Amino acid sequence: MLAFKYISFHYLKYFLVIMIALVMFMVGFDYLQNINDLPKSANLLLIYLVYRVFFAIDMLLPLALVFAMISTKIFLIRSNALVSFFSLGYSRTDILRPFIVVSTMIIFLFIGAHATNFARADEFANNIRKTQQYLNPTKDLFFTYEDKYIYFGKLSPLQKRATDVRVFSVKDGALSEVITSKTAVYLGNDWHLQNAHIIEKPSVVGLKNSEIKISDKKDLAILHEFQPKILDQVYEGKVNFTIGDALDALYLLKNQNINTSQIKSSLYKIFVYPFFVPALITIIFFFVPPSSRFLNVSFFSFIAILATLVVWGILFMMIEYANNKTLSSEVGIILPIFILILASIIQYKRFNIR
Repeated sequence: MLAFKYISFHYLKYFLVIMIALVMFMVGFDYLQNINDLPKSANLLLIYLVYRVFFAIDMLLPLALVFAMISTKIFLIRSNALVSFFSLGYSRTDILRPFIVVSTMIIFLFIGAHATNFARADEFANNIRKTQQYLNPTKDLFFTYEDKYIYFGKLSPLQKRATDVRVFSVKDGALSEVITSKTAVYLGNDWHLQNAHIIEKPSVVGLKNSEIKISDKKDLAILHEFQPKILDQVYEGKVNFTIGDALDALYLLKNQNINTSQIKSSLYKIFVYPFFVPALITIIFFFVPPSSRFLNVSFFSFIAILATLVVWGILFMMIEYANNKTLSSEVGIILPIFILILASIIQYKRFNIR
């Protein structure tokens, strides 16, 4: 218990220091790079920087967890605390446990944060930089849903409002109905077309009584449970989903013959990708001898940091391939993490752990 508290304290300390340093570096570099494009308003600029901080945490937190383990292990070696713990009867498993437990707890908090708009911080920051508002209206949105082809001239997800709406119904391969409306509002669980103009084509053209029917409805409900933010993200090809949005989108689109690989990639990135951290921590941990007499500390630090950056870079690249549908999300995200976890188990079993 003494070793657990001592190591956990120093691990958290190094994690916070490294996390703050990495975030400040990334946000500062982004600010200098985009300073001419940023809004002049102090409020918008502050909001932009806050979203950039959230995005930096989203990207760098797993990396900071591994770097913090390396720093803590070096501290334990240089202070001879590691040798002291071993002389008191602690095993390598006892020394490894605080790193695994603390990093896993932080990862669960990290995953939980993706249930909020924390997951969309990069999108919001880019919108502020480009349009001076964090939610940018989507224009010329055309999609299919339940055998209907739907066009939104402009969609405002925050206001749950769309303009210039047209709905084309197809039956037996032919156009059967056209609905137009200047405005649609999402209320309850449906999109409500206001003052909808309906044109119905007869099922059989050329008969004596066949004629085009034209009618108007003050309020017409369509697209049941199709939330504005799902429309905006799925059909615009965005990949930064919150957990709730991704699950809702999968539920709605599972029977619509729509490719949901990007949504699955987003969920795998949230739930699977962070767990490369305890696997990599385990692999690196057992390469380090307990005393500096058997180790060139500077060389080890360089190699461990370089290896961590290489692994993180490869995983990030695979995630991008999965998001762009170059690889399936299972191959691009799940398989590399599985290989790392398998390697960590093999590394663990190579040592006589008591």
